[in-house]
Amino acid sequence: MRYVVGLTGGIGSGKSTIANIFAELGVPIVDADVVARQVVEKGSPLLAQIAAHFGEQVLTEQGELNRAALRELVFHNEAEKNWLNELLHPAIRTEMLAQLQAQTAPYVLFVVPLLIENNLCELCDRILVIDVKPETQLHRASQRDNNNIQLIQQIMNAQVSRETRLRYADDVINNDTEQAESADTLRENVLKLHRTYLKLAKEKL
Repeated sequence: MRYVVGLTGGIGSGKSTIANIFAELGVPIVDADVVARQVVEKGSPLLAQIAAHFGEQVLTEQGELNRAALRELVFHNEAEKNWLNELLHPAIRTEMLAQLQAQTAPYVLFVVPLLIENNLCELCDRILVIDVKPETQLHRASQRDNNNIQLIQQIMNAQVSRETRLRYADDVINNDTEQAESADTLRENVLKLHRTYLKLAKEKL
């Protein structure tokens, strides 16, 4: 497998912003959230299983997965949540591995919000953590999605702590400053890491 850099961070840390800068440098991205959507696309066997289990209420009029309806059904039901996870997690992992294996660039960025929680660190040669203060996470995530603070706090509580995440990090980008001030600094930091990863990837080959 190519050199794999795992990128992770809590909700609202700015993972997508930083992944996009790597993408602009020509680095291929394998994104767990994108893969999770791909495996349940309209017409997929997994979507058929989900609809058979939960009923047509989890489908939109177009026959696609109604994520909000599904979330509502499993949110307070541990047994249903476990059923869904047992169905989806192996398929998502298989597809992520296939996409990682298919890369031909010197290294690939593997973007996974729950990299540590789902024990996916073993697939990575190096781990990059996007670090922000918890209050920044709350502020950004509530601004971005119009989510209520309680829901974001629940999501944060379900993720590993900031301290734990940093213990796993080989590299850290602090993304706490205001975007306007930090855009150039962020790009500079990413460029430095990009050069490092190219060098490490070359050493691995």
